Amino acid sequence: MTSFHWLLFILIVQVIHFLGTWKLYVAAGRKSWEAAIPVYNAIVLMKIINRPSWWTLLLFIPIVNLIMFPVVWVETIRSFGKNAALDTFLVIATFGFYIYYINYTQKLNYIADRSLTPKNKTADTISSLLFAIVVATIVHGYVIQPFNIPSSSLEKSLLIGDFLFVSKFHYGARPPMTAVAAPMVHDTLPLLNKKSYLNWPQLPYLRLPGFQKIKNNDIVVFNWPRDTLYNMYLPADKRYDKPVDKKTNYVKRCVGIPGDSLSIKNGIVFINGKELILPERAKPQYSYKIANDGKTSIDFGTLLESLNVTEQAGFSDNIKRDTLYVRALTFEAAEKLKNTPGITAVERIINKGPEDGIFPDFKDGKPSVNNNWSCDNYGPIYIPEAGKTVALNTTSLPFYKIIITEYEGNKLSVVGNDIYVNDQKATTYTFKQNYYWMMGDNRHNSLDARYFGYTPENHVVGKPVFIWLSLDPNKKGLSKIRWERVFTTVSGEGQPQSYFRYFLIFLALYFGIEYFVKKRKKTEA
Repeated sequence: MTSFHWLLFILIVQVIHFLGTWKLYVAAGRKSWEAAIPVYNAIVLMKIINRPSWWTLLLFIPIVNLIMFPVVWVETIRSFGKNAALDTFLVIATFGFYIYYINYTQKLNYIADRSLTPKNKTADTISSLLFAIVVATIVHGYVIQPFNIPSSSLEKSLLIGDFLFVSKFHYGARPPMTAVAAPMVHDTLPLLNKKSYLNWPQLPYLRLPGFQKIKNNDIVVFNWPRDTLYNMYLPADKRYDKPVDKKTNYVKRCVGIPGDSLSIKNGIVFINGKELILPERAKPQYSYKIANDGKTSIDFGTLLESLNVTEQAGFSDNIKRDTLYVRALTFEAAEKLKNTPGITAVERIINKGPEDGIFPDFKDGKPSVNNNWSCDNYGPIYIPEAGKTVALNTTSLPFYKIIITEYEGNKLSVVGNDIYVNDQKATTYTFKQNYYWMMGDNRHNSLDARYFGYTPENHVVGKPVFIWLSLDPNKKGLSKIRWERVFTTVSGEGQPQSYFRYFLIFLALYFGIEYFVKKRKKTEA
């Protein structure tokens, strides 16, 4: 929906509200025109139903307002004596239009001092539940969102089974763009396995002010830009365009920020011609070919487990194998293997180009750009920055085609060697937003920017800040819990340290103080 469409929609809603409530306003001692003024009419309505004025704000928060509108409808009819269960059902079932029936056909008896206390336990439970959902939805959407690590692309920094808290406010919270959706779920309803949202209407992109900008090496949660599947884990027979905020959540390391020139040489990332120095906690991993003398018995399974290598391929048993191929091996682990008796060579595997599927190659394995790139040797490539202009020709177009059409909503056509943007011949293009280059530390097992390209700024979800639980999927019982990772920070200098013991001490102090306070009050009574 365009800005004009939203203004028209808001105007229609205001007209509907005025026509259905103006007599209620008059019966409550207000002026009829007060029902027609946007925002002000909501503030007045809160006074009529004896609810705080700040409730008005909740009516304008996406998703939260889906909960608040039915609450306000029910509160409105109850302020005029309609307390029966049938009245409540009808006003909700008719999406508030039952108020029209009351407004024009019923004798309006305004109850200014009605009791706001629930009359039974069921009503009290529903009221408490709705309040909890509203608070949780606000926290989930604007402050902190829980997130689970599903893949090994950031292995060593973030493990499969890590449960994170993702900050929405570090980079600035992004209000939902999908206006009609279930609260606190992503794209699928739990248990029902059904879509949790409606594609229409869509709110314009907005980001609240944050206190940090994305920097090189930041770990970022974002919506996968190339998500065009109804379910990313199931084959799809046709393209399915998801709203931006309902695309699959991904987590990667941002290695390139707007304005950077990025290249990869033998698996090492270079930014603006200089090697990108990763933080201490980052442990990039690569595939290796390991040769042994064929004589020495080596327990490769135990050996690799001691090096925390969880991904391996190339052998069925671990005795007297000539060659072993290992995935996800760090530089440090590779050096240790070199010093193992019986191992004669440890060689890092470098993928030579051209490699099928490398961005911007998206067509049946046929290179759209004449290069020799692979996941280990790539670029240089420019990371677009908002407001910056690039030359547009048949050579550069494959890199920016998706940006121009899908991410920035322009019409694009090519006639011979001439490029037309919005039916105007174009030799340059100016970017409307910032873009980022997201990569996994597990270099040979990560679906990242090398394959799907740029991540637009409006796809950024937040910054992982805290691991509150970590479960090893290969173990059972209490041994599943990686205690050393519980209550650790995601970023920071040095190796991560668990703050779980301090949390337990805090809980003990809290409950101890609460116990003695209650005991003292009981003694004084």
